[in-house]
Amino acid sequence: MEKQIVHLFVFNTLADWETGYAVAGINNPDMQKQPGQYQIQTVGLDAEPVATIGGITILPDITLDELEPGAMLILPGGEAWDRGENSKILESTKALLAANIPVAAICGATAGLARAGILDDIPHTSNAPEYLQVTNYRGAALYQNQPVVTSGNVITANSTAPLEFAYHIFKKLDLYEPPVLEAWYRLFKTGDASYYFTLEQLTT
Repeated sequence: MEKQIVHLFVFNTLADWETGYAVAGINNPDMQKQPGQYQIQTVGLDAEPVATIGGITILPDITLDELEPGAMLILPGGEAWDRGENSKILESTKALLAANIPVAAICGATAGLARAGILDDIPHTSNAPEYLQVTNYRGAALYQNQPVVTSGNVITANSTAPLEFAYHIFKKLDLYEPPVLEAWYRLFKTGDASYYFTLEQLTT
């Protein structure tokens, strides 16, 4: 089976915690519906190493110029969005959505989508309504005060919802059987060990 590529946009100031659950779940075949179906590939604006907000150095697998449609594009948050440094990825994002490729954005990346007009006519969320209003986008009436919102092929999330963000990504990718996904989510959300044993029963 040929692996399907999930692209992870990487850049200086990337917020480490926001995509941790999602990346680990996608790249780890354990419990997956079709183990090893997906692979994470990092994409940078150029080939230079980037440093996350936590000080981790990442060398992009490919550059933005080399980006081709995959299974999904994940856009983490980070301070660079508010400085306008990630604008080049937004044209690629529009092209991927036009090609029916899902895009998942969290925290600052949602402001990027707003500035690009992507959130003008779909339900969405972000860190706060006021955070998006400064982008002068036209979708304020469609803002939902939820940790994560999936609308068609667009997933948006606030910075405090990395677990829910991963849950919506996994659901969109059909990564796990529904009972497995629910037990996984409840385990990490509640810390209740009974969900671990449920997972063991479902996947062995």
